[in-house]
Amino acid sequence: MRYWKTLMMDFNQRIMKTFLVWAFMMMMGIAGLAQDEPQSLQDPKVQERIKALRVAYITEKLGLSADQAEKFWPVYREYAEKRNAIRDEFRQASKGIDPKNINSEQQQRLLDLNHKMKQQELDLEKDYSARLIRVISAQQLMNLGKAERDFNIMIREQIQQRRMQQERRENLRENQRLRQRNN
Repeated sequence: MRYWKTLMMDFNQRIMKTFLVWAFMMMMGIAGLAQDEPQSLQDPKVQERIKALRVAYITEKLGLSADQAEKFWPVYREYAEKRNAIRDEFRQASKGIDPKNINSEQQQRLLDLNHKMKQQELDLEKDYSARLIRVISAQQLMNLGKAERDFNIMIREQIQQRRMQQERRENLRENQRLRQRNN
């Protein structure tokens, strides 16, 4: 029995190491794609790479076993899709309102929509928390929100770094052109 536990622990550690290596490789791939075009984030290939990286990152941060990951991800994806639908609904409803030129009726409408969205998200989170707790531990569920936030920050920082590098390259090219003109 002890042999099998050791074997399973080694297997899980290898899976996590593989995820980390894979995540690093994915980061480099995303960075390369995001570097050339600001619109590249809309590219379905980039979206898929980000999703794959999210899976690897969250799986590693939560310490999901292979069995847990297999059960966790379908439920989590369903939850994320519904949460995004709620947020998209709010964005669509508030699209025509200019924040610089907003009247009190529109302000109230936005507040009501915001409260409705938050309540829908809370109800959704309660429902899916009950489903996820059957698959992962309470501690893992509590760490999920932090892992999501950390991942989003990491992606934003990568994108920002790539944009800054792109700007530096463009400035360097422009400076070289100016030097050539002056010579």
